[in-house]
Amino acid sequence: MFLRLAAQYQDLVKDLVLTLDALAQSLKSQGLMASCYTCGTDGNHGASFVADLRDGHAVRFLVCDYGISWVEMRNGVELVKLEGADAIRELDRLSQHLRSLQRHGLEATFSGAGWRSVGQPPAHRLDLSSPQPEG
Repeated sequence: MFLRLAAQYQDLVKDLVLTLDALAQSLKSQGLMASCYTCGTDGNHGASFVADLRDGHAVRFLVCDYGISWVEMRNGVELVKLEGADAIRELDRLSQHLRSLQRHGLEATFSGAGWRSVGQPPAHRLDLSSPQPEG
């Protein structure tokens, strides 16, 4: 059973790596800075995805054999860190918003919390449109 679970997790990592690479390319086509670096020659050991969503807002998604995490930052300050399924849901939320923008032919505007309006954000989420912390 454990070997089957390990194989399924490796498949999940491979799928996420492919998705992250495609998302990075889509964000670049929308004029945003994004990168996806893979671990290993075939990318099945993990990846690091980083996107600058303008106005000092950036996200980082890491996937590897040890886990999955999503980190949101504003002006270099970590605002939110999610792991596991919550991290994957947040990646999906960003991806859905990008597809919505592409379908409607709108320019990608990720300032503030605009991309978060897709679906209902979890109750624990920070409001990124709130005033910046001093200091």
